[in-house]
Amino acid sequence: MSAAPEEFQPVKSAGRTLDLLELLADHPQPWALGDLARTLGIPKSSLHGLLRTLTSRGWVRTDETGTRFRLGLRALRVGAAYLDGDEPVGLLAGVLDELSRRFGEAVHLGRLDGDQVVYLAKRESVHRLRLYSAIGRRLPAHATALGKALLAEQPVHEVDRVLAFPLPRLTPHTVTDRDALHAALAAVRTAGHAVDREENAEGIRCFAMAVPLATPAVDAVSVSVPVTRLRPELETAIVAALRETVGGLTQARSMLIA
Repeated sequence: MSAAPEEFQPVKSAGRTLDLLELLADHPQPWALGDLARTLGIPKSSLHGLLRTLTSRGWVRTDETGTRFRLGLRALRVGAAYLDGDEPVGLLAGVLDELSRRFGEAVHLGRLDGDQVVYLAKRESVHRLRLYSAIGRRLPAHATALGKALLAEQPVHEVDRVLAFPLPRLTPHTVTDRDALHAALAAVRTAGHAVDREENAEGIRCFAMAVPLATPAVDAVSVSVPVTRLRPELETAIVAALRETVGGLTQARSMLIA
């Protein structure tokens, strides 16, 4: 009779290290030791030793006083290696380039991660007035066109499992109610694309389509336009271009599976 597998026991020091790195990544301002200790719930003595170790290895850096901490250059190596080894990121580079060339607006590739969407790649707008974004930035999925396009790929029960209602409100336009969100996702499924109507950032409207490289899709591409530049004919052209470039990737999916 085989023995039952041992119950998994997380390694406490490893968990603390990852919690620290994730906090520094999510909030990139300089942190004092005391603030880090309070936020993470780690005793100062333990945290100080952890910070010294990470600093010596280049994962964390300090200011000239040695009292404030930020992510170090070594962290970039891991992020870059992830993107270099990610097949969809490379495959979709041409799609992002084409959409950027056509419209001169901000173009993003995002991936669903729980209740958030993460930017994996972007092309900057050529205009002075533009949407701020950064690779690795995380945003609530329910408040973005990228996120809604991907949530619409999931069954209703999975959406309810992932999201915690009422949802956080980012702008006066953000959908926070469960029934209202499910109605919005049903509209996405019918239309084949999602629209963020100033739900994430006031003054910005985004259009997104899920990338058909997996079932359900986990990646989506978006085009973001300030409402001051958006006209009905431009909206129509963007949606048509998404259908042409993103929606036409069925053949590329078979290449990834092969």
